[in-house]
Amino acid sequence: MGTSANLKALTLTLSKIMAITICLDLGNTRAKIAVFNNGDFLKEVLVPDLEAHTISQLIADYQPQFSILSSVIHHPIHVEDILKSTTSFHKLDHTSKLPLTTPVGKPETIGADRLALVAAAVHLFPGMHNLVIALGSCITYNFINNRSEFLGGSISPGMKMRFRAMHEHTALLPIIEAAHDFPLVGYDTRTNLLSGVILGMSKEIDGIIDAYSEKYSNFNVLLTGGDMPFFVPHLKNRIFADQNLIYKGLYAICEFNNR
Repeated sequence: MGTSANLKALTLTLSKIMAITICLDLGNTRAKIAVFNNGDFLKEVLVPDLEAHTISQLIADYQPQFSILSSVIHHPIHVEDILKSTTSFHKLDHTSKLPLTTPVGKPETIGADRLALVAAAVHLFPGMHNLVIALGSCITYNFINNRSEFLGGSISPGMKMRFRAMHEHTALLPIIEAAHDFPLVGYDTRTNLLSGVILGMSKEIDGIIDAYSEKYSNFNVLLTGGDMPFFVPHLKNRIFADQNLIYKGLYAICEFNNR
């Protein structure tokens, strides 16, 4: 093999070893990125703001070859401009190529985060029914069948939204922080609120899973989202819990669109 061929082979090998991808997730409460190296999840990084210098610094720190953006907010356009100019960039929306179909009435109304979640389910459990439950600002229930068709699901208020609603729509109930240590029978205002919200949501989640069980005899339940740890101990149904599920879906979509 000649020198030029050796260099080409070495370049290809190095590019595979250092195939860095960043997945930027702009949610209602937080902005985060996940860093992947050749498919391996390396780390999650909170993004303090969306200023141009912050995004540019992230690019300088991780030097990604590829990037994907999932946004459910009105983000500054310079975020996309910087990613486009420095990486092979993909913005996730209803026009993206996906490893699934979306036979719903208005595909353009599907949140990018929900597309990423069902893409992760298809990637991890192909050819199976999957119910993906995400616990964030809202709870989203997302069902994808064994033909990789995203059928839709439902949305209900999330944990912090429920705490805040009870505080804002009453005269005396305080705003409280979520916690793991509380009894079934609350003994003061704080523990009453914790029991009502966290156990109430847990029963809601189990109830929705049971309702799907009546319609679909065999399916996986995937649980994810920032509030997930508060609920796992209280669920009776068997679940697959993965806090990084949305990132795995974003990475799969990024790969799908960059092949």
